[in-house]
Amino acid sequence: MSTYGVAVIERFFRVAERGSTVPRELRGGLVTFVTMSYIIVLNPLILGSFAADGPGAKADVTGAVLSVPQVAAVTALVAGVMTVIFGLVANYPFAIATGLGINTLVAVTIAPLVTWPEAMGLVVVNGLVIVLLAVTGFRTAVFDAVPPELKAAIAVGIGLFIAFIGLVDAGFVRRIADAANTTVPVGLGIGGSIASWPTAVFVLGLLVTSLLVARGVRAGILLGVAVTTVVAIVVESVVRVGPSMGTNPQGWALSVPALPDSVFGVPDLSLVGAVSFGAFARLDVVTVALLVFTLVLANFFDAMGTMTALGRQAGFVGKDGQLPGIGRALIVEGAGAVAGGAASSSSNTVFVESASGIAEGARTGLANVVTGVLFLLAMFFTPLYAIVPIEAAAPALVVVGALIMRQISEIDLSEFRVALPVFLTIVVMPFTYSIANGIGAGFVSWVLLAAATGRARSVHPLMWVVAVAFVAYFAVGPLRALLVG
Repeated sequence: MSTYGVAVIERFFRVAERGSTVPRELRGGLVTFVTMSYIIVLNPLILGSFAADGPGAKADVTGAVLSVPQVAAVTALVAGVMTVIFGLVANYPFAIATGLGINTLVAVTIAPLVTWPEAMGLVVVNGLVIVLLAVTGFRTAVFDAVPPELKAAIAVGIGLFIAFIGLVDAGFVRRIADAANTTVPVGLGIGGSIASWPTAVFVLGLLVTSLLVARGVRAGILLGVAVTTVVAIVVESVVRVGPSMGTNPQGWALSVPALPDSVFGVPDLSLVGAVSFGAFARLDVVTVALLVFTLVLANFFDAMGTMTALGRQAGFVGKDGQLPGIGRALIVEGAGAVAGGAASSSSNTVFVESASGIAEGARTGLANVVTGVLFLLAMFFTPLYAIVPIEAAAPALVVVGALIMRQISEIDLSEFRVALPVFLTIVVMPFTYSIANGIGAGFVSWVLLAAATGRARSVHPLMWVVAVAFVAYFAVGPLRALLVG
C-alpha cells in the first residue's frame, strides 16, 4: 500500500488521534479474529444438525433441522459483514458475531414451538425492536442512567466471564457428570486433575502467553496463540488424541489441530433469506410477546454490558462515564440482530472476545475491518481456520479476563448498598454464563437497596423501569404459564 493510501486510512479511522498505529490495528484485528473464530464451528453445533435423525438433532416443530455446513457459512458471512460495517460507522474495535446464549435460546426454547424460518423471524423482530429503541435514543438513555459503580462492575464481571469461558473451553474447568450426587457442580479437569493432552496444551499456552504479556512483548497474545497452536499440532501428531465429540472427554473440544488436506471450500449460503413471520399465526399472542421480550432483554443488555467493558478497557469512556458515539454503535449492533435472523445465523451482537484485540493495541474501526474481512475469507478457507483449536485460543481469553478484572480497583466498596449489587453483577455473569443475568441481578439489587436505605430519589427513573423489566425477565417461565394457562 502506498504512503498516500496509509495516510487516508489513518485520517478516516483517526488512528493517530486514538494513540494507535496502522500495524497495531492490523495486529489487533487479527488477534480478535483468532480468539473468536471458534463461533464459526460452535454456532453450527448449537443451531444445526448433521441429520434430522442424528444424535442431538435440533428439530423444529415439523421435524426439520438446519444443516451444519450451511449454518457455518452464514455465521461467517454475517459476522464479516456486520463487523466491517460496525468498524466503518462506529469506528470502534468491537467485532460482531452470533451471540452465545441467544442462539441456545433460539435452538432449545423457540425452534421446537415453530419452524426454523419462523424462529428466525422472531429474531428479526427482536432486532427491529432493538434498532427502534436505539434510534429513539431510549437505549442510549438507559446506558447513561447506569451508575458508574455498576458500569465498572459490568466490566469486571465480563472480565471474569471471559476468563471462565476460556477455562471451560479448554477443559481446565468441567461440569461434574453426576452433579446431583455431589456438592461440587464443577471441578478441575477430569477427576480433579489435568488429565488430558488438550488441557495440558492450554496450561502451557497460558504460561507462555502470560510471560509474553508480563514482559511487555509486542503481539504477546498473538504470539501466545501461535506458539500454542504449533504445540497442539505437534502433540496431536504424536499422541493422536482425536476429537471429543461428546464421548471422549480427553479429546479436543472443537477442531482437531492438524495441517489441513485442503484450504479451500465453496460456502453454501442458501439459508440467507429463509425467514418467515408465521410464528404470529402459529402461536398465541402472549407466547409470542414473551419470546420476543426475552430475546430483546437478553440482546439489549448483553450488548450494553459488553460495550461498557470494551470501552473502559480501551480507554474510550470519559470522566462522565459515557462512551462517545454510543448511539451509532447501538444502532449498528441492533442491525446485527436483524441480519443474523435474516440469514438464519441467529442474533449477532458485539463479541466480548474483542477485548483480546484491544489488549494488543487496537483502538479504531480499522481493526474491525481486518477482523470482518478475515471472517468473510473464512467462508472459503474453512479447513485453514480450523487449524487453531479452542484450547490454543483459550489462554488469550484468560489473560484478557485478568487484564479487564483490574478495573475493580476503581469501585468504592465501603458501603454495602453498593458492594452487594456490584458483587452480584460480577459473580452472576460467570455463574449463570450470561451477561444479561449479571446485569439484571445488579440492577434489581441496586434499586431495592437504594429504596431500603432512603435513597430512592437518587435512582434514575429508567433504572426503576429496567429493574421491573428484569424482574419480569427472571420470572418469564411462571408468567407464561400464568398468562397462557
